[in-house]
Amino acid sequence: MITQSDDYFTKGCGRCGRFETPHCSVHLWGQGLAALRELCLEAGLTETVKWGHPCYQEGDRNIALLGAHRDSYVLTFCNAALLKDPEQILERAGPNTQTADLVRFKDVTEVQALAPTLKAYLAEAIAYARAGIKPVKTQAEFDLPDELIEALDSDPELAQAFHDLTPGRQRSYAIALGTTQNPATRLARIDKFRPKILRGKGALERE
Repeated sequence: MITQSDDYFTKGCGRCGRFETPHCSVHLWGQGLAALRELCLEAGLTETVKWGHPCYQEGDRNIALLGAHRDSYVLTFCNAALLKDPEQILERAGPNTQTADLVRFKDVTEVQALAPTLKAYLAEAIAYARAGIKPVKTQAEFDLPDELIEALDSDPELAQAFHDLTPGRQRSYAIALGTTQNPATRLARIDKFRPKILRGKGALERE
């Protein structure tokens, strides 16, 4: 994965075989992603890279991430549970995501149309970060398979990444692993899911 933000906009995220090719989703939505980048920088946020994506921070708090898929590009708000969302533009990343945390775009001109609203949402998120306000964490109401518990116990990096997931994303892995009772199959799935967990993704989320 890329480690420099400029590389994202010129090459892609580096997480798939379309990296540095004309088929990369970042190139497809380049104009829209550049507009989102400009809004975040104009808001005074610091640009860095996390999980192969441009990440915008206020101090040490993550405020928003950019992402690109084949059919859309997104601005994902961190700690989105705090946002009031009066314009109802936030949507859930997947069916197991508890909080609506992203704005999805399917046209490169949509950012300009939504710019005033996006600026307001960024300002709200920045204000919470400066005040040290964080959303209340809800207790996950599901059981993790024994194989996943053992994998987390033996892999500190994976354990931390899994702990940092939203309850909805954690639940998505419990569901995905719970569809089989075969321990070997579960272990194989955990190995397959590991990169997605480290990237902060849920089991069913698109790359």
